[in-house]
Amino acid sequence: MREVKLLGVGGSSYSRRIEWALKVKGVKYEFIEEDLQNKSPLLLESNPIHKKIPVLIHNGKPISESMIILEYIDETFEGPSILPQDPYDRAIARFWAKFLDGKCLEAVGKALWSKFGKEEEKSKQEAYEMLKIVDDELKDKKFFGGDKIGFVDVAANYIPFWLELVEEATGVVLVTSEKFPNLCAWRDEYLCCSEVKENLPDRDTMLGFFKAKVLAATAAK
Repeated sequence: MREVKLLGVGGSSYSRRIEWALKVKGVKYEFIEEDLQNKSPLLLESNPIHKKIPVLIHNGKPISESMIILEYIDETFEGPSILPQDPYDRAIARFWAKFLDGKCLEAVGKALWSKFGKEEEKSKQEAYEMLKIVDDELKDKKFFGGDKIGFVDVAANYIPFWLELVEEATGVVLVTSEKFPNLCAWRDEYLCCSEVKENLPDRDTMLGFFKAKVLAATAAK
């Protein structure tokens, strides 16, 4: 009998990616909530290089980095495919997932918190450029890979829920239907999926968390 454990944080978009994949595949797992201010010996032992969540432990063997874990889950467990079957389509999906989870996420995060640092307008412009690329890619598409949520959509899971909360907490608005109509249409489709709605943290709790971060950042200025 296979044993699956997930070390994560309930409010983390990275952890939620993995939970979504496990649920789609029908995999039973134990979720172990980590305190990132007091990391458990299991987390430090399982991910000694980065010491970060999420970590999937399958039959005692740890796998780190959320996008790598998603691929592992897709290849290891039966159930609906997360990545496309065609090799070319898989390569394209990996490209967009890397872009969304890397360059785009970095630019968006920097812009959302830019009011507490220097070069606020420059940071926003860089984020707009990244988001415009995503918006163009979503033209005439329901989801990145077609008619159902897949690997790239999960890589972008921070946009529909977490980004909006940080926008509300900081007062920095990046995504509007006027600027990014395709991205907003995708966001609405994504959030309407039952498998997504069932796998989101409590909105009020998360908003309170980000507002507290804003207060701390303001006090530190």
